[in-house]
This record gives sequence, structure tokens and C-alpha cells, in this order.
Amino acid sequence: MPQQPGLSVTSVLAQGRSAARDLWRVLLHRGPSQFQFWVIALLIGIGAGFAALLFRKGISALQAWVYGADDVKYLHSFAADLPWYWLVLIAGIGGLVVGLLLDRFTPDGRVRSVADVIEGAALNEGRLEARSGLASALASFLTLSTGGSTGREGPVVHLAGVMSSWVSDKIRADGITGRDLLGCAVAAAVSASFNAPIAGALFALEVVLRHFAVHAFAPIVIASVAGTVINRLAYGDVAEFSMTTPGALQFYVELPAFLMLGVICGLVAVVLMRAIFFADHVGDVVQQRLRIPRWLRPAIAGLMLGCIAIWYPHIIGVGYETTELALTGGLVLSQALIFVVAKTVAVAITMGGRMGGGVFSPSLMIGAITGLAFGLVATSFLPDVSGTHTLYAFAGMGAVAAAVLGAPISTTLIVFELTGDWQIGLAVMVAVSISTALASRLVDRSFFLTQLERRNVHCAAGPQAYLLTMLRVGTMMRPLEDPRAPSLEACEALCEQDLCLRVDATLEAALPLFDRSDLPFLPVIGLDDGGKTILGAIYHVDALKSYNRALIAVAAEEHS
Repeated sequence: MPQQPGLSVTSVLAQGRSAARDLWRVLLHRGPSQFQFWVIALLIGIGAGFAALLFRKGISALQAWVYGADDVKYLHSFAADLPWYWLVLIAGIGGLVVGLLLDRFTPDGRVRSVADVIEGAALNEGRLEARSGLASALASFLTLSTGGSTGREGPVVHLAGVMSSWVSDKIRADGITGRDLLGCAVAAAVSASFNAPIAGALFALEVVLRHFAVHAFAPIVIASVAGTVINRLAYGDVAEFSMTTPGALQFYVELPAFLMLGVICGLVAVVLMRAIFFADHVGDVVQQRLRIPRWLRPAIAGLMLGCIAIWYPHIIGVGYETTELALTGGLVLSQALIFVVAKTVAVAITMGGRMGGGVFSPSLMIGAITGLAFGLVATSFLPDVSGTHTLYAFAGMGAVAAAVLGAPISTTLIVFELTGDWQIGLAVMVAVSISTALASRLVDRSFFLTQLERRNVHCAAGPQAYLLTMLRVGTMMRPLEDPRAPSLEACEALCEQDLCLRVDATLEAALPLFDRSDLPFLPVIGLDDGGKTILGAIYHVDALKSYNRALIAVAAEEHS
């Protein structure tokens, strides 16, 4: 074929080198969505992976020292042989140290968790408070090491979020970048905790960012894979749990049973969540009426946990030994029912007592035991056409956890990746879908979003609700000297009727007042509202414009 005029091999190579230089320049200077951001995502993934690894190994080391256990995976077996007073003393001292720590380093004596990560992503440009976050991580570490009945994944997620917040502040990241970095940290923390890279990435998108924007997917996957590699370097490429018998499913016969299991698991998840909120409320009332110092509250909770552990040491810590017993069919029906109740009470006391830890591992344990109990009953009716009862344990594990977390997609994948058995997928998906659909209607979508709703943070309803709490009147008002502002006399007349807003009020208060008064503007007064010093006025149209711009910005981010 004849060469085109003026086109030689040398010129082609020169053009190629020029194009490569241009591409490299774009990658370096086009901003965080390109090469630089992926490198940062990789580094955050490595950092979060090491944080999860050290957190896990640290808990194991301290538990082994405190309880004298050779293998902390079988902690409750060692704890069962300890003197009763030692179990009570360990949990009580642990709670006391946690209480003193939180009282000193947090403004409200409360452990930060995944709910705060969701709030940081939605309301604070992907930032979390560092001082309280580090104190919470240490408090959760001590809680899990000394008898607390919670999980380690929630604290690791928040700790990773604190790390990403530090990076965001250093590079002066905007809101979109800060949220993406937070998603990277969360994905790496979850994947490193469970050796589940797919589920880790989807958890960050589904639970924390709460959207599946394309621009966030690649860096989050990079971070998730990095976290998984850190885990596998330490523990190898092995599944956390495995089925001892084949997960055969008699589809036409057993599918209704898994639908019923989903309903039961959804109800169990709701009971678990409401038990935690009830315990927290009771703790607040008792603390207020008896004037108990807030630093003493975790110590009292620890003593209560120690008393329960005398009879049921299975409640101590993460509970993977009991979970494995359920998944391998090592419990009889009466044991399973008792352990579900005991673990639910223990988790409620731990979290209601303002100790540390998360709800992920407890929900896995309670779900596995619930599923086993249901499976023992279900398979006894038609033993000749039923699969193994342990299959119900795996499905129940995913169903309760998904309902608690409000994360059906990522939880289903976590069960697959924890077991390494993709043949159980149909049973898990059926149970998870039903339990999540049921539980989300009995609480505010999930445990974390209900936590936020109880603090008057409306993330469950979506951006159309929480954006109202972010937009302040003072940023939208027209000062009195503005020629477009109303007259001072008109503002004073409305103030006399109490039709005015403080300068720090948000649209959550302003828009309902506009609707009730049917006025085009409202006066804005200073913080010293006793004198009602008029600073300006906010027009209804300005408020709606600001709200509309905020909604457009959120929609643009979620669909980019």
C-alpha cells in the first residue's frame, strides 16, 4: 500500500510521543478525577487496609492476654473456664476505661460509628472529626478486647474515614472529591475486614455515598482491592466460613421456606435495632434521674455484660466462634433460641451503655443462629426433599445483616465472599430481599439512618430533606442596605407579629413559615433575638432558588 504523502515513520513516532506527553500532562493536571486521584485512592486503600489489619490483630492480642486464650477465634470456650468474678471484673474495668476515655476526648461521651460516616458524606463534604474519631476507635478497641458484645467493622470504617478526612484537608478537596475519598477509605476498610473486595466497593457506594456514580466507581474499586491485598498478605486467600455439607437447594419445595425465613429475619433485625434504641433511651433516663456521671455509664454496662457472660460467654466480643457453630450445624434448637436472645440483649446493653463497636458482626451472628433455628424446624417437616439446615443459617446470616445495615446488595456479596460458595446465592438473595423490604418499613430504612433520624439528621429521606438543614438564612438574605431589600418599617411590622427568622436559621424552618404566612419575604434578625435587631430579609424566591441549585448539584454528582 502506498504511503500517504508527507507521512513517515519518524513523523508518526514524533506525533505519538507528542500525544503521549499531552496525555500525561492531562493525567497530572486535570484534577482528582484522573491519575492523581487514583494514586491517592490507592494510598488511602493501603492505609485503611493496614488500619483494619492492625485493629484486628490488636484486639486478638489483647483478648489473648486478658482472657488467657491460645486462639481468640475460640474465645468463649476459654472464657467458660475462667472464674465468674474474672469475667465481671474484665468487662467492668474495660467499661470504666472506655467511659473515662470518651468523657475526656468527645464532647458528648458518644462513640462515633458508621452513622457519623454517612452524616459526614452527606452534610460535611466527606469530613469527619479527628479527635472524637480517634478516641472512638480506641474505645471500640478496648470494648471488643474486654468483653463488649459488638463488632469491629464499624469502628474500622470510621477510623478509615478519619484518615481520608485528613487527606482531604491536606489536598483542600472539594465536596465531591472529599466524599469520593471517604468512599475509598470505607471500601478498603470493609474489604480488608472481610476479605471481600466486591462487597467492600459496593458497601461504600450503597451505604455511605448512597449512589452509584460512575466517577466514584474506579477509585473506590482500586482502594477496595488494595485493602483486600493487605488482608490476604496476612491471612491468605481463604474464606472466613465454609459449608461442611453441600448447599443443595430443592428449588420448588424450599423457596417458600426461604421467603418465610426472610420475613422472620426482617422481624429479628427490627427487634435487634429497637432493642438497641430502647436500651439507649433507658440509659439516658436512668443516667439523668440518678445523676450518674457519663464516664460511669460504660462501666455499669460492662458489669452487666460480665454477669451475662458468666452463663453465656458466647456473647463476648465479635462472636465468630458461635457464628461458625451455627453455620456448621453445631447448635441444637434450644441453644440457638437462647443465644439469639442473649446476644440481642448483650448488644443492646453494650451500645446502650455507650461502649464501642459496631453492629455488623453481631447481626451476622444473630442472623446465622436465627437461620439455623428456622432450618432445624423447616427441614424436619420434609426431610426427604429438603436441603441442609445449615443452608438456612447462611441465608439467615445475610438476611438479618442486610436488614440492619440497609445494604442488601453488598451484604449478599459479603456472604458469598465470606463463604466462597456461590451456589447458595439463590437462597441468600430471596431471604435478603424479603427481610430488607420488611425491616426498612418498620425503621428509617436501616440502623444507621435511624440513628441519624433520632439525632434529627434527615439523611433517610434523601437530599431533598437534609439539604434543608444545610442552607442557612444568613447566606441568602438581602441586607437592609441592598436596594432590592424591603424597607425597615415593613420588616419591623412583621417582627411585631413574630414573622421573622434568626440569621442562623435554616431552610428547614424558613420554608414552612413562608408556606404558613404566604408572604414574599421574612425579616432576618440577629442572634440576640430579645432585641430583634433586623439585619435584612430573605425572599421566598431566593430561598427556593438556593434550594433548587443545591438539588441540581447533588443530582449532577450522583449521575456523573
